[in-house]
Amino acid sequence: MPTYLYECDGCGRFEEFQKITAEPLEECPKCGGATKRIIGSPGVIFKGSNFYVNNSKDKKKSSDKKSEKVS
Repeated sequence: MPTYLYECDGCGRFEEFQKITAEPLEECPKCGGATKRIIGSPGVIFKGSNFYVNNSKDKKKSSDKKSEKVS
């Protein structure tokens, strides 16, 4: 089930686990105040090889090729 972020007029922000087909909450479960669903950025996790600088091509080799072309 996805986690949705809501903002209550009285309590502030809170998260709620709901089904995708469920209607958005209109009332805060803690205080009964008005709420609205907030669209937040998703957490992204990169797994596997070649996602980091240390996994990319050797920088020394590419800089040597550039200096050869300039000469």
